[in-house]
Amino acid sequence: MKTDNQLQQDVHTELKSKPAINASFIRVEVKDGIVTLVGHVGSYSEKINAERIVQHIAGIKKLNMDVDVKLPESSHRNDIDIARAAEQVLNWSTYLADNSINILVKRGWLTLTGHVRWDFERRGAAAAVLDLIGITGISNHILITENRPSALLQADIEAALKRRAKNDVRAIAVVVNGADVTLSGTVHSWEERDLANHAAWSSPGVWSVVDNIAVSN
Repeated sequence: MKTDNQLQQDVHTELKSKPAINASFIRVEVKDGIVTLVGHVGSYSEKINAERIVQHIAGIKKLNMDVDVKLPESSHRNDIDIARAAEQVLNWSTYLADNSINILVKRGWLTLTGHVRWDFERRGAAAAVLDLIGITGISNHILITENRPSALLQADIEAALKRRAKNDVRAIAVVVNGADVTLSGTVHSWEERDLANHAAWSSPGVWSVVDNIAVSN
């Protein structure tokens, strides 16, 4: 098992090795395997990329993000321009039905609402606008319209977990309440945790997933 000092060094090294992230203003704190990133970056995409990179470093039990987005002067855009750019990007996404997504921008924070049938559409919409200049954050409130019985939804998720899991899936508990799914239990890596979340979100009819899975290294 890695010590806190080893984890801190690994995180520093990984962040500095990625040219898409300026980690000059990010401080790394580690206590009992829990990593906290503190500071600021110059774009929202940098923040998301930093989170994704650190999550997959071996030995981390939990990641806390206390990182703000401070746009450089050259990246400032007014809300109307951001909304127009987001609308144009989404219109070019062939998998989305016309007028299925609504866009609201307030002080650079972009909120997506509307209805789609599948989670890949929901996630794809957020991914499509992630790199737009001027964005300080994204809230994805798009709902999935598919409506299925809870028992059938739970059976589908558990079957998907069995197909994809590398280890014993009995360590993961699945609770379905309507269209809301809660995952709990313990896995051995962030990769297994990601697979469990993907299995839940990939099931038609899921509106939300609460991830209470712990990572034990």
